[in-house]
Amino acid sequence: QVQLVESGGGLVQAGGSLRLSCAASGRTFSNYAMGWFRQAPGKERELVAAISWRSATTYYADSVKGRFTISRDNAKNTVYLQMNSLKPEDTAVYYCAAAKGPVPTRKEYEYNYWGQGTQVTVSS
Repeated sequence: QVQLVESGGGLVQAGGSLRLSCAASGRTFSNYAMGWFRQAPGKERELVAAISWRSATTYYADSVKGRFTISRDNAKNTVYLQMNSLKPEDTAVYYCAAAKGPVPTRKEYEYNYWGQGTQVTVSS
């Protein structure tokens, strides 16, 4: 089992920044690729960014490329999502998730463990 707890969400004006954190406990964090998903009201959950277990490989959705950065610190069992130049359309509940194995997957069903989510609201 891996327990994931997100933090860092909140209300920010358009153009602002937030840094989300996801603290992991349980099984060896470095054995898992990690992803950040988001779900806006009335929309399906989507993958925003993902990172391999040694940080060598990252993936970003087109909508966040150049604005968001995913990173991880395996010594601290934590994955981060730095979000800059935020837009109102970034408003959503953000979830971190863990997928067993080295490679970051884009398939939601391959993520075995999920956090409870943190709300990000961007005002215009």
